[in-house]
Amino acid sequence: MERQGRILPTLRDPMDLRSLPSEAFPRLAEEIRSEIIRVVSKNGGHLASNLGIVELTLALHAEFESPKDVIIWDVGHQCYPHKLLTGRYTAFETLRKKGGISGFPKRSESPHDAVETGHASTSISEALGIRVGRDLQKLPGKVIAVIGDGALSGGIALEGLNHAGHLGKDLIVILNDNKMSISENVGALSSYLSRITGTKLYQDIRDRIDQTVKRVPKYGSQLMDLIDRAKKGVKAAILQENLFSDLGFEYIGPLDGHNVALLREVFRNIKTLSKPIVVHVFTQKGKGYVHAENNPSKFHGVAPFSIEDGIVEKSPSISFTERFSQSLVRLAEQDKRIVAITAAMAKGTGLSLFQERFPDRFFDVGITEQHAVTFAAGLAHAGMRPVVAIYATFMQRAVDQVIHDIALPKLPVVLALDRSGFVGEDGETHQGLYDVALFRSVPNLTILSPASGVELDRMLEYALLQDHPVLIRYPKAECGQDYAGLGDPLVPGRGVFVQQRGASILILSVGGLLPQAVEASSLLTQQGIDTDLYNLRFLKPLDEEHFKYLIAPYKAILLVEEATRQGGMGERIGTLLHEWKGVYKHLGSPDSFIPHASREELLEQYGLDGKGIASAVLSLVEEGHLFHRRILSVRRSMAR
Repeated sequence: MERQGRILPTLRDPMDLRSLPSEAFPRLAEEIRSEIIRVVSKNGGHLASNLGIVELTLALHAEFESPKDVIIWDVGHQCYPHKLLTGRYTAFETLRKKGGISGFPKRSESPHDAVETGHASTSISEALGIRVGRDLQKLPGKVIAVIGDGALSGGIALEGLNHAGHLGKDLIVILNDNKMSISENVGALSSYLSRITGTKLYQDIRDRIDQTVKRVPKYGSQLMDLIDRAKKGVKAAILQENLFSDLGFEYIGPLDGHNVALLREVFRNIKTLSKPIVVHVFTQKGKGYVHAENNPSKFHGVAPFSIEDGIVEKSPSISFTERFSQSLVRLAEQDKRIVAITAAMAKGTGLSLFQERFPDRFFDVGITEQHAVTFAAGLAHAGMRPVVAIYATFMQRAVDQVIHDIALPKLPVVLALDRSGFVGEDGETHQGLYDVALFRSVPNLTILSPASGVELDRMLEYALLQDHPVLIRYPKAECGQDYAGLGDPLVPGRGVFVQQRGASILILSVGGLLPQAVEASSLLTQQGIDTDLYNLRFLKPLDEEHFKYLIAPYKAILLVEEATRQGGMGERIGTLLHEWKGVYKHLGSPDSFIPHASREELLEQYGLDGKGIASAVLSLVEEGHLFHRRILSVRRSMAR
């Protein structure tokens, strides 16, 4: 579409939508989709979900008054149209780039971003809290939670619905149903009934009838109960929905989520009501871009791609995710007890290959990480060998289940934590930096961290042979080079030397940072400073006596890990060095939430790239007065 004469660049605030004629909205929707496709094709991001919610976003902002009316986007990965309509059109080019706008709602960006979101199923609980808080302070405005049908499967969403229905507060829940199929009850009768049900006139008449019936002497309450049950039965028969009404909500829908005029009419009506309401809309993920329409899962979270053919840019190297996928399938061919579980991330975790090969042994449980872990516990109790593949950031949601249901009974469950470390462009809510600190203290749990593809193979083989739970954490990165020692059999609690030259400086590397540690060692060697390099492998257990023996010859030790420094391996190793006479330092993520940028940019920013690690070694040995004169000259050389 021509960039001149467009509507989108002229919009500075959602209120500007109210001055547009109704016939302008389809054109504006097309402009928004075009802009999202253009930017995401260059920057990567969430495509299908954003293309599917354009008309719904337009209708919400045209009828409600953000930020006075609070709109909360569950998960938040569908907020691109919202950002384009709330003053961030000119900055949209920087989406997900370092220093640019976030791919998720972010309060520091705009008053229209009411809350920070990035994990699923939280919107209803948070919206209810805001609603109650505003009521207590007598503040005006509506509160709207927009949640997808997938996120509704999360336990906290159902807990929020139950509480909201009980309180009977003025809360609007928009259920964005973006399933590929459309149920039969989406038709003229359903649409008409939904428009009527949402009007204040209908609600007033219904309330008056209810009050009249209740006042009938002696039999009023029984008659009211009979009428109530009859209404639910009729509505269930026509709309095939009664869950929300049973929970205390007024249910409206299903509606065509791409019909702006219809949505605006319904929203205009329900603004006058003061009760909990669910508006059920159906949308098509990927709408307006044929490749995303045909394969919405592929274009959910996507790397840069060609707009013309939809081909995603792909590295020639294999990633840890792909290597895990291939290794698991190979092992499952040999052991029929192996089953795989994921929480709505079959493609993202690489388990789609397992699903194709062993459909009867694959389970996608939806956005229910807690259930996934406890379901795996049940499978293990039954004699199976479950492998649960979940992103590290989402495993945070199942900490209690790991402790209570898997570690306590010492069950042989393998937890594969993909995207551990710096995840990059998805930002604060998705960084996988806390798993080591969260799980290292859990009894009976072994924690492994592979540095290469072959080491991941060895660790998965090892994990599936154990009679206790094993957690394997690996980064969102390409598999590193298979250096010497990485293919050796695992010895519990011990790592392997990747480089051993008899140096007085030792670099301890954790998992996916080994390539950066090797680069640092090479940079130092070029300056005449030798280092030995040791890959820890086991984050738990740690063979303490062997480790003390191993470090005895060294005068300086640097540990590098792609995890938070607080509670990480750096602190653990530090506790073993009280009798050691050298100098020690550890690098990791700082005690702050990490904003969006590429993994490479974040490694450089926090001193975990090759140059940063080399510089830290120089500081360390300078502090220990080792090779002092040489260090000063090397510093000047590296600075150049």
